[in-house]
Amino acid sequence: MARFAAVGAGRMGRGIALAFAWAGHRIDLVDLRPRAPEAWQRLRDEVAQELRGSLQALVQLGALPPELVEPLVGRVRLVGRDDAAAAIAAAELLFEGVPETIEAKRDALGFIGAHAGPEAIVTSTTSSILVTDLAPLVARPGRFLNIHWLNPAYLIPVVELSTHPGTEPAVLERARALMESVGKLPVVCGPTPGYIVPRLQALVMNEAARMVEEGAATAEEIDKATRYGLGLRFAALGVVEFIDFGGADILYHASREMSASVDAQRYRAPAVIGQMVADGHLGLKTGRGFYDYTGRDVPAYRRDVLSRTLGMLHHAGMFRPAAEDTLP
Repeated sequence: MARFAAVGAGRMGRGIALAFAWAGHRIDLVDLRPRAPEAWQRLRDEVAQELRGSLQALVQLGALPPELVEPLVGRVRLVGRDDAAAAIAAAELLFEGVPETIEAKRDALGFIGAHAGPEAIVTSTTSSILVTDLAPLVARPGRFLNIHWLNPAYLIPVVELSTHPGTEPAVLERARALMESVGKLPVVCGPTPGYIVPRLQALVMNEAARMVEEGAATAEEIDKATRYGLGLRFAALGVVEFIDFGGADILYHASREMSASVDAQRYRAPAVIGQMVADGHLGLKTGRGFYDYTGRDVPAYRRDVLSRTLGMLHHAGMFRPAAEDTLP
């Protein structure tokens, strides 16, 4: 029996299944809906077609040998409701991925709770419902947390682990270790709306749409600016690291200017930035910001940041060697 199960055979469940298959594991993709034989066959065909299509795209891009497509697809077993209880009972780690309604979550988590083993870790992949709202719906809240995947789930390394106050520390560490074992990069947050990535990206996307709406720039120009400016820099430095690297005072003054000229609420700096400026904790240049740089080899750190940035420039095909002297 598979050690892992994704409950919900939609897009997210299929992506999770591919992620585990890619890492060499068998996984059960569980569909809890009662289906007539014809509907079941349609689902089987649809799932197999999507899994093969995703892998064939990677073959075409040179990321996967063609002979591995069928073995990877073969590691995913689609399980119907009649066999769901046995698949769930055998799983060490379960991912609930049914539609985003509390009713659907209640039904799925109730079924999982009735059949999962006492040592199983149960997770929800919800992108919109807080872990604290789902914890009362599970049989063993101490062994429950949200794990939010970023699409495409089989490629993007980050998974966001959102815990509630009752999540047992050992369960969090086990879930983190299992995610790392399949090549993922887990990040942990509390029961906060939007996790980390969706909360940040929603602000950026809404502001980009406003700029198009206002006629500030075209969609094409904004996309070039974000791919090769904003995105490239934030691929080399984390967002909070970026504040420290440039200086909290830079953000503070920029926020004041944008608050006055664009929108006072959208660009108001949070209190923590004002306090850091008042305390003189501006980041790298003062030795303390969000991070403490005491005892750190600052020149080596700056070189490391430069190296990361150069790596992203090379990746984007945007690095240009210095020109030779062409003057007579």
